[in-house]
Amino acid sequence: MQGVILTEGYAGLEAQALGLAERAGLVVAGTRALRPTLPWGRLPPRFWPAPLAMVGGADGDGLRDLPDGLLLTAGGTGAAVGAVLRRQGRRVVQIQNPRMRLDRFDLVVANRHDEIDGPNVLLGRTALHRVTPAVLAEARAAWTERLAHLPRPLVAVLVGGSNGRFRMGPPEAEALAAGLAGMMRTDRVGLALTPSRRTGAEQRAILERALQPLGGWVWDLAGANPYLGLLACADAIVVTSDSVSMVSEAAATSVPVLVAHLPGRSRRIGLFLRDLVDAGRIRSFNGRFESWNAAPLDDTDAVAAEMCRRLGLPVTCEAGRPAPSH
Repeated sequence: MQGVILTEGYAGLEAQALGLAERAGLVVAGTRALRPTLPWGRLPPRFWPAPLAMVGGADGDGLRDLPDGLLLTAGGTGAAVGAVLRRQGRRVVQIQNPRMRLDRFDLVVANRHDEIDGPNVLLGRTALHRVTPAVLAEARAAWTERLAHLPRPLVAVLVGGSNGRFRMGPPEAEALAAGLAGMMRTDRVGLALTPSRRTGAEQRAILERALQPLGGWVWDLAGANPYLGLLACADAIVVTSDSVSMVSEAAATSVPVLVAHLPGRSRRIGLFLRDLVDAGRIRSFNGRFESWNAAPLDDTDAVAAEMCRRLGLPVTCEAGRPAPSH
């Protein structure tokens, strides 16, 4: 069956939708970035009077040529548009809490920490993503030699940045750099670090100054993105606490995951991290290398399999435990 993805155009949302489609065996027939016209972008999408017109031109003309297939919508804008298209007869699976009535969709795929409930809700502990064992094996083959100059055990560091809930300015970058440098000196580990688009040039420079003289490798944003290679080749992973997606992708590997907590507050992310701590999958980073027997934790397959069962589609993905609902 075909799947059509409608998101706000953010890479993270599209990756979640692609991850669900791929695990469910859907052929992605198209993706659309829903860009609201002014002034509607300043108003939460659930309050838009005519969502199709807000993103598709007059009367929603820009969405009339959508390919046939299951619609996978993600984020608030996707939800507003998807709810209208379902009233017009399309089958719609909404990814993330739509912040509107849940019965406007065939299924809603969200996380436990979203704290929503309903007969058409599928919940997972981790964010949907594309980091499968096959993807990791391919990345390992591509990056093992490139990282061979670094000492073992090798610690991969995934760094996010400030957002609406957490702060990572220069002082926070200094504190993280000090903890990582201390680990390198005390535990004699190799280190490879990749910043994100949110990390900031000043923060990246702070990390480089602290870690490169000790033999650490910090990606300079030039050339091939090492993110998957670091996940695949690491003996342990340190990841900042600001991103559910990064922590979820790290947890899909088979190595210990240590979370570097940033100043800030988020009930949702706090619940998410507590769930993974309770599962024994993550621990807090306290400036030391830690190793324990770790198994991948990834609910994407289970959610995709349950979605297929609910919608009467062939279950082509590897079925894990049943995805919990209400």
